Amino acid sequence: MAKVKISNIIRELRFANGQMTQAALATKAGVTRQTILALEARRYSPSLELAFKIARVFDEPLETVFQFPED
Repeated sequence: MAKVKISNIIRELRFANGQMTQAALATKAGVTRQTILALEARRYSPSLELAFKIARVFDEPLETVFQFPED
């Protein structure tokens, strides 16, 4: 299985926002805590819709929260 190339700073943003729990972020984004865990561990790439929802929770641009390396 290919490694997920999309990286993110979700964990850092959670801690910068009052040490938000994975469960709290999951509720705000409309997903399960396990989804947030998988995203943070880079085992899962979010859908575009989910990526936007998470970025909006933190009031950050999509490109700040998620990064995709140029080849």
